[in-house]
Amino acid sequence: MITQAMILAAGEGRRMLPLTLDTPKPLLEVGGKTLIEWQLQRLKHCGIERVVINVAYLGEQIMDYLGDGAAYGVDIGYSQEPYPLETGGALNAALSLLDNAPFILVNGDVWCDYPLSELDDGVVFNEEAGAHSVGAHLVLVDNPEHNGRGDFILQQGRITASTDKTGEVSSVTKSSAGFTFSGLSIIHPNAISAYPHLREKFPLKEVFEWLITRNRLSGEHYSGQWIDVGTPERLRSLDRLLCYSQ
Repeated sequence: MITQAMILAAGEGRRMLPLTLDTPKPLLEVGGKTLIEWQLQRLKHCGIERVVINVAYLGEQIMDYLGDGAAYGVDIGYSQEPYPLETGGALNAALSLLDNAPFILVNGDVWCDYPLSELDDGVVFNEEAGAHSVGAHLVLVDNPEHNGRGDFILQQGRITASTDKTGEVSSVTKSSAGFTFSGLSIIHPNAISAYPHLREKFPLKEVFEWLITRNRLSGEHYSGQWIDVGTPERLRSLDRLLCYSQ
């Protein structure tokens, strides 16, 4: 059972301007709660006990607002960055705050109704599986209008290529498909620490592409609700959705 998670929350939220001039994006409200509170609530519901949150832009506001996590029933630790280190750099900087076991990784600016309790840590870094073990497992969704080519090719439960590496998805066989990374995944810390090109600031997609070359990246397609809350318009759409569903 997975008991730890990390929420990525250090970005400046430039596409969300002017709403993020004085407020970090994770503290923007939808449906009567902040974006990050919705994430914490869902993580607590699936049995997560420890949550690491990376902060940089207006990070003090996030730490002051959430505190130690007692109000949400979880233990919160903070990975404070001098400036946003991108997704890969953020995970590398936070490894000392995570146990050496698989953890759920959530982008702080996405909404997805995927049932987190169904994420299985057994798919990640199973020593007994030998060559069949994986270092990370990604939840993929249908491509939105702003990402028509998708991010990764999924074939029979394994992610076999990045769309950046394959050209147009139409050139790939019909038995595969290009999907968008939802921002939800399970990762083993060893998948980060073993990456041969670690540096202070780099994107996590580099690690995923490296895992692909080692046949150690698995995935699944989820067809439920998913919103990349990257603009004021999408924030309003999510607010309407949550208010309607309550």
